[in-house]
Amino acid sequence: MSIILFAVATLGALGLIYGLGLALASKKFHVDVDPKIEKISKGLPGVNCGACGYPGCFAYAEAIAGKGEEINKCAPGGEDTIKHISEIMGIKASMKERNIAVIHCRSGGKNNTFLRYYYQGIATCKAAILVTNGPNLCNYGCVFQNDCIVACNFDAIHLDDNGMRIIDKEKCTGCGACVKACPRNLIELVPVSKKVHILCTSHDKGAEAKKRCGNKTACIGCGLCVKKCPVEAIELQDDLAVINYDKCVSCGLCAEVCPTKSIIDPLAGKRKIAFIIEENCIGCTICAKKCPVDAISGEVKKVHKIDPEKCIGCEICFAVCPKEAIEMR
Repeated sequence: MSIILFAVATLGALGLIYGLGLALASKKFHVDVDPKIEKISKGLPGVNCGACGYPGCFAYAEAIAGKGEEINKCAPGGEDTIKHISEIMGIKASMKERNIAVIHCRSGGKNNTFLRYYYQGIATCKAAILVTNGPNLCNYGCVFQNDCIVACNFDAIHLDDNGMRIIDKEKCTGCGACVKACPRNLIELVPVSKKVHILCTSHDKGAEAKKRCGNKTACIGCGLCVKKCPVEAIELQDDLAVINYDKCVSCGLCAEVCPTKSIIDPLAGKRKIAFIIEENCIGCTICAKKCPVDAISGEVKKVHKIDPEKCIGCEICFAVCPKEAIEMR
């Protein structure tokens, strides 16, 4: 019995000594945290997605408070988070256009993918492409093991009836987790205002690309979209058409001429046309100079006119007019 009591007393004494030691160490090595960092950190969503370029939300909060980092890099937080941080830092909130994920591939479903074999290995995309470059006959297409869905923290990617991965534009925060997860680099973050997309990443040439694409919508590198684009926003890169979204005005002309329909334009038939509000127009000619298709004409200091047959609905004139003399109908 005495041995048990001695053991308990010894353990109790050691616990007390170590506890006091930890208490003294915590005081001696205590590091004061800027209260701004704690406030900012509490206002961040806490998903630690890395979209801001930092390993976690707390690290981003430290960068904002201590290094003057931009406050609009938290994609999941959105406008509410930006406003919250701006109030803490006492600076003006600068909103940034929201990005969403776009999957540049139309294969990966049950009825639109040519298979070279049925894959029964480890259920990850990274593992699948290690087995003779994946089950998809297209060496650039989706291998449908859903790494992107697993990586998404916001339930923004789901499967449709055909087994295709679909992005929910309302739920997508543009955090980029799915982009990093896809081993085929099929996913890109694109400004939400950009509507026209090339849904193919195949670098196979012409007939070979169509032969391998189960949906028959592969880009064949014909270059028609490059020639048709009025703002030079498309170029061929190794036999694949690629859109520069910084230049793209979502006019949809590229989609109209694409022979394989690898370019989608959800605004087709719905695009608004520009009209001059005559009483507001001062004839400054800014709109005419900016129009990429020469659809606007008029002399200096006289009311301008827009040719509805030429107008492509790009809204450039609407954006640059200093007198709000243009409306989209």
